[in-house]
Amino acid sequence: MKKDLIYRVSQVNRYLKQLLFQDTLLQDIQVLGEISNFKHHKPSGHMYFTLKEEDQILRAVFFKHKNQHLTFLPAEGMSVIARGSTSIYERSGYFQLYVEELEPEGQGALYQAFEQLKEKLQEQGLFDAAHKKPLPYIPRKVGVITSPGGAAIRDFMTTLQRRFPLVQLTIFPVAVQGKESAAQIVKALETMDRRREFDVLVLTRGGGSLEELWSFNDEGVARAIFQAKTPVISAVGHETDFTIADFVADYRASTPTAAAELLAPDKNELEKQLQVMSVRLETAMKNSLAGRLHLLKHLSSARFQRYLRDKINYHLQRIDELWSRMTRSIKHDLQIKRATVKNLEDRLQALDPTRVLGRGFTLVVDENQQLIKRIGQIKENCEVEIIFVDGRARCLVKGTQKTGE
Repeated sequence: MKKDLIYRVSQVNRYLKQLLFQDTLLQDIQVLGEISNFKHHKPSGHMYFTLKEEDQILRAVFFKHKNQHLTFLPAEGMSVIARGSTSIYERSGYFQLYVEELEPEGQGALYQAFEQLKEKLQEQGLFDAAHKKPLPYIPRKVGVITSPGGAAIRDFMTTLQRRFPLVQLTIFPVAVQGKESAAQIVKALETMDRRREFDVLVLTRGGGSLEELWSFNDEGVARAIFQAKTPVISAVGHETDFTIADFVADYRASTPTAAAELLAPDKNELEKQLQVMSVRLETAMKNSLAGRLHLLKHLSSARFQRYLRDKINYHLQRIDELWSRMTRSIKHDLQIKRATVKNLEDRLQALDPTRVLGRGFTLVVDENQQLIKRIGQIKENCEVEIIFVDGRARCLVKGTQKTGE
């Protein structure tokens, strides 16, 4: 091996980017494909997805300043034509299409079937809020329907164990994709619901393509969820994945981890912190972009402009990654603190003696304000004081009698 021919990963990625910049075809190319794994990042407005053709995929990024005038909303399974340029995202080494324009070409067969079943079940009332069952404040027993070897159940169990270790979990193993998957899910739902011992049923699996999640778009699965007497949480795929099971279930969680958090009391303080951070982040992004745009106006080299454009694209995508990581960290810390406060409040209320008096009980004390617990502590003709929830009464004991006399 020649030592003088060894390159760093960053050098290789940078060299590939330079080659792509020099290829005029790849700097203005139109690509036909089906949208998959679509994610619209709300704080920044950027769109991330893959263009798919059978077993081939191409990563794509559609930044806000390019997509803000889009006349339609991209969705899973939609066949589109994307025009843009290609480059390398250096941090991950991904080859990506940076979309400049996007237009629909048609919709895939699976997506059309999804929309047809969705419309049918919606007309029949399976999605109506009136049928949604409430969740218990803190469930005692939770049944989980999933693949026992998947990452979804590990994420769910880790989160729930950290926050509520007393909750009992029962896992019903099923296949979460494939021909037999839908029938197994229906059987699991019916079996666990008949047992009437679970406070909540959770239907979950990790993310995937529309084809991989198709078992959760099955009509039989949808009707089994609707007919269940036990509340059902659907936690299928990632945040941007939607299935028929999500619409029928009593609650939809964006991820398996979110499903575990949904079983805990809600936290309101997080929203306030996120709003403050969103304003700060937006201000920082505007200031940064304003400075870069000012610099670009003084540059005439087309190649150098492409280099700066790629740098801006890199930092925009990096901001999205840091934002997501920051949001998860704050939410986790806040949930733990809220749970601790709630536990202390419950313990203080349990020690409050006025709660007992409010149910009709009284306290009896002697002239030294000592609590009288037994008949032997008082004698005939002595004075005692009776404490009620709303006052006190002084009394004279006319006689005493022990139990059994």
